[in-house]
Amino acid sequence: MRDAQVVWDPEDEPDGNVLHIAEHDLTVDEVEDVLLNPESETLISRTSGRPITLGWTFTERHIAVIWETVCDDPKMIKVRTAYEVEPKRRKP
Repeated sequence: MRDAQVVWDPEDEPDGNVLHIAEHDLTVDEVEDVLLNPESETLISRTSGRPITLGWTFTERHIAVIWETVCDDPKMIKVRTAYEVEPKRRKP
């Protein structure tokens, strides 16, 4: 997903994705680090049916990012939520 553009709501939007990830103690930079890293793993969430990307941030936290495609050309994705998770295996 390296070539995707990540869509963010305004930082002060009460129900926006920026404030939502901040509630999980994450930053936009951490989330984008995982989303745009080709080594991150993308699956389909069993609970939401949306794509979920799992990976390591530059701050060495393992996070899950739930997102959806909002445009195919150019590829644009919108983060719905992100949160820290236990890794299935240790960081390489």
